[in-house]
Amino acid sequence: MAYALGVDIGGTKVATVLIDQNGEIYNRSEVASDPSDKEKMFRQVIKSIEMVLKDSQVHLNDIKGMGVGVPGKVDRANGIAVFQNNLPWRNFPVVSRLQDYFSIENIVIDNDVYMAAFAEWKVSNTNRQETFVYVTVSTGISCSIIHQGSFIRGSGFAGELGLFPVLAKSSADGIDNLEKSASGPAIKKLAEKRFNNPSVTTSEFFTKYEENDEEAKSLMNEVVGSLAHGIYSIICLLDPHRIVLGGGVINNNPFLLDLLKESLKQYLIPEQQHSLERLFTSKLKGDSGIIGAGLKGIE
Repeated sequence: MAYALGVDIGGTKVATVLIDQNGEIYNRSEVASDPSDKEKMFRQVIKSIEMVLKDSQVHLNDIKGMGVGVPGKVDRANGIAVFQNNLPWRNFPVVSRLQDYFSIENIVIDNDVYMAAFAEWKVSNTNRQETFVYVTVSTGISCSIIHQGSFIRGSGFAGELGLFPVLAKSSADGIDNLEKSASGPAIKKLAEKRFNNPSVTTSEFFTKYEENDEEAKSLMNEVVGSLAHGIYSIICLLDPHRIVLGGGVINNNPFLLDLLKESLKQYLIPEQQHSLERLFTSKLKGDSGIIGAGLKGIE
């Protein structure tokens, strides 16, 4: 049996798991991030990994590798966290620092959305000749594309779906980008304005919707409409065999899938109707990023 460590580094927390080649989690740890300083942040990463190793029956020598997922821009070839707007790292050599500390040679780094996409692709049993897209709707909105078993990265910035312009009633000129129209923080901001309440939370907005509040239903139509517009761009450009939706907004509110499908119908021509049967929610939910990182460490 092959084992690996998966590390998911974010601005709020650092999570680490020990997994096997099948993606089964044996041990897990979470520690708070410390974005006040680059070295303090790195020490939290070390702490999280050490907690998993301490509680594990697997010896360090039996661990095949480690995968590390970070937000933002990364230099995979050189193992560097180039830029993360919620971390204190600028061109931080994550991989070499971890190699020096743990004496694990096989350590890989990638963007956290790519790690999540890899895990979801693995568990979807998608044919390797097909095109797979993972979309995360959370603090931000982004996507990752796997075509015939390999990521499509473009020149390094592919998948930034959140920047895609969408029609938005909340915008003064009727146009905004998707991230400003349908991400978690955007929904909160829109709800604050709609309910004239600066303390309303995103979860409270969803509760109001489920209670059939008319204002909440109206706002939900706008949010889902923006998401549908963004997803339709993917369908037109790639016609993928499978689109998986994840991230906190989707994972916590899976009913959004049916609303999204209904909204998409206004765009789809007859030849695109099959796309409705190719939309799914995440199987791994909040574990997708960390499992993907671990699987990359085994690959």
